[in-house]
Amino acid sequence: MNQRNPTVVFPRPGEIVLEDREVPKIKENEVLVRTKKSLISIGTELTILSGQFPPKSYWASYGRYPFVPGYSNIGEVVETGSNVSKDLLGKVVASYSPHALYNAVSQDALRLVPSELSREDASFFTIAEIVMNGVRRSQLTFGESVVVYGAGLLGQLTARICKIAGAKPIIVVDISDYRLSFLPDNIVRINSSTQDVVSEVRRLTKERLADVVFEVTGNPNIITEELKCLRKLGRFVVLSSPRGPSTIDLHDFCNAPSFTFIGAHNSSHPPVETLNNPWTYKRHAELFFDLLLSKELDVSKLITHRVSYKDAPEVYKELLEDRTKAIGVVLDWES
Repeated sequence: MNQRNPTVVFPRPGEIVLEDREVPKIKENEVLVRTKKSLISIGTELTILSGQFPPKSYWASYGRYPFVPGYSNIGEVVETGSNVSKDLLGKVVASYSPHALYNAVSQDALRLVPSELSREDASFFTIAEIVMNGVRRSQLTFGESVVVYGAGLLGQLTARICKIAGAKPIIVVDISDYRLSFLPDNIVRINSSTQDVVSEVRRLTKERLADVVFEVTGNPNIITEELKCLRKLGRFVVLSSPRGPSTIDLHDFCNAPSFTFIGAHNSSHPPVETLNNPWTYKRHAELFFDLLLSKELDVSKLITHRVSYKDAPEVYKELLEDRTKAIGVVLDWES
């Protein structure tokens, strides 16, 4: 293959380049995927790009430069390894591959994308897996009340998945009316810069407060405020990846109210399906695709930016300066 492989790279904090790399050579159990669409993870990728994270944190071990971002890739299989069925040739697949035109992917890591599904919509699959795992780990049950802090992409999907799971009411808190405007009408919106959040949550839950609070802002400084919305014995789910330490009085905000704190990193998916826990990454991706096909879930209206991969450096710079108007940012690798 004589083609080159344009790849998005962060050489150092604040810098973005489109680097021309070699097309990867696949191994016997791999396939070569030509990217069609990829979704920018505004939270994770901009955190690494900014370089603003504690030096000895998990972020620091993950975000090493030069850094190749991206983990929500939709593409077409154009070559198969010797141990891979040729039936995969031409199939559209989802993988955690980075923002590059060509990627070598283990066949075991592929998720088949239904042919009738929009590639743009399918590119949300990683975010959907993260959210579905978080909602499942919250042990949310039908009729429970939910408060979601943050109306970015994760928060938008969290509210929608909680709705499908039967939560009521669902309350989303943010400081941006623009982001809140993307929520369906059957989800309550609170702007914390103009409204008293705890008073509103009390009113909407008939003074009970929330059964579950999801932290999806990534801001460690507001966690104490979020906990004020939670009822006694409630569950607090950290679905974001906060940068830096949080200061919490564990007596007042854990022991006395007997809260349960739940981490919900994507890596807590089970590695394989079992009868006790069948909800692997792939099983959640399959469910996400089914919900899109049945129209029970619509992510198309969350796409705020559709841009050519050639313009990726400019797009990242704009996002780094101001991401308040961005939710779903899709890179097009077919233009």
